[in-house]
Amino acid sequence: MRIKGAGRKSVMAAILAVSLAGCSGGTGTDVGSSPPSSEPAFNYTGAGPVTDQTDAKLSILGTNAWTTNVDLSTAAIVKKIEDIAGVQVDWDLIPPQNYADAVNPRLAAGTGLPDIVYLPDQDQLMKYINSGLFIPINELVDKYGMNLKKIYEKSPSVKASLTTPDGKMYYIPQQTLTRNYMPVFMINQRWLKKLGMNEPTTLDEFTAMLRKFKTDDPNGNGQADEIPLSMESKFVSMAFGPVFGLDLANQFYANDQGRVHFSYYEPAYKEYLTYLNGLYKEGLLGVDYASTTSDQVTSRISQDVTGATFNFSWYMSMVYSPLFKDYDPKEPIFKGILPLKGPNGDQFYVGRTPVSGIFGITRDSKNPELAFRFLDYAVSEEAQTFYTWGIKDDTYTEENGVKAFTDKGKDNEYIQKLGIGPVNLPNIQSTDSADSVVAEWHAKLDKELEPYIREPFPFVYALPDEASVESMSMPDITTYVEEMNFKFISGDTSLDQFDSYIETLKKMNIEQVIAGRQAQYDRYKAAQQ
Repeated sequence: MRIKGAGRKSVMAAILAVSLAGCSGGTGTDVGSSPPSSEPAFNYTGAGPVTDQTDAKLSILGTNAWTTNVDLSTAAIVKKIEDIAGVQVDWDLIPPQNYADAVNPRLAAGTGLPDIVYLPDQDQLMKYINSGLFIPINELVDKYGMNLKKIYEKSPSVKASLTTPDGKMYYIPQQTLTRNYMPVFMINQRWLKKLGMNEPTTLDEFTAMLRKFKTDDPNGNGQADEIPLSMESKFVSMAFGPVFGLDLANQFYANDQGRVHFSYYEPAYKEYLTYLNGLYKEGLLGVDYASTTSDQVTSRISQDVTGATFNFSWYMSMVYSPLFKDYDPKEPIFKGILPLKGPNGDQFYVGRTPVSGIFGITRDSKNPELAFRFLDYAVSEEAQTFYTWGIKDDTYTEENGVKAFTDKGKDNEYIQKLGIGPVNLPNIQSTDSADSVVAEWHAKLDKELEPYIREPFPFVYALPDEASVESMSMPDITTYVEEMNFKFISGDTSLDQFDSYIETLKKMNIEQVIAGRQAQYDRYKAAQQ
């Protein structure tokens, strides 16, 4: 077993956390059929064990968590899954920071691969599928997919996303929360109270609040040291795009009529830029907004110099509010608000796609049936309970079907060592476990926010011609959009040049890319019928 990793991670991060040209043909196993199994028939029921062989072994290439130094290959929760499945796993785990760089050359070589691989991306352009690296699993799903079929029944969008245009499936999903504990605006409630203000509900009210945060000394230290708004640079587009009806974070979105748009190619994008340029000029959006880090935001909040931010919901009660020494868990300090109503009546936050990662069975696997049954058990309800709650009567108790974390379960260091939320397995995040660990006011607020969460553009596989257009055009388009975004907001380029910007995108084939995405979206909707 080879293992590398570093860093630390909070309980909620473990529970909640976890965006190429296509080829044709390939070598080795034909991409249209699964290789035969070397294992005799086994009556798999969806529970462990998944084999009757006493020396069953599998090899898996995967990753450790982003910021924990826990060796997931030996973590108690992962070993529980192996023991119940009756399979000994040879883990090859690589730090996520280096995962793509380390794994892509191995996939490109296409030889000597383990039984199972956690892919470095979601293979949207079907690069790995078309090269024959991974076997189709349709027949295995029909025969052994006891738990996977339950997931598909509960979430048909997951099945639709992972079904190729020719009706085949290749990957087992890792799933994230999609509507709960999503990124939201958070406001310092004490600052609001001192200034006699209510939570803002519109963009104009939000702007007025920021102005008073800057000028009216809400932290009461007699100094003009307030930074009204502070957030990581990656969250700026996610925070303000929806106010103008856009999904800038995911770039593409489909309107209520099913028409696909590229957010950075819309008239409303100019409104967005105009607003942020105004904040920038007034000093309400810091000059360092494009480089602000998570640590800087946390530091500013701890020093009580920032009054508003935007981040994943769990930060409000798990990180930001506890930064204040006198924080009472019954009373929020940094609290999320409903999405702001925009100038055109838009009011929503953007959720996440359900598939956060994928596992594939390679053509080199000597026993694909065993590999599939192991993965199917790994997405079972029993396995998910281990991932999200830990070990019964140790990290959680259960009474009349209701689970609750023990003191050990609330101990970050302890639960991390157990391997809570193991990213080397196809885990599914849990709202119930999140509700149990956050403050009571936070869990209640999450349910109030849920109706305002809008689904992002779905993950859909691209046909070869669509993949060709995207791989040729989107890298340059994305680079150009990012450059112009900063120039427009900072005022380095006048918004009088917006029409020229639009024309440049047109020349860069954005409309052909949109047409391809439209075709993909139409297939996705049809697959759910």
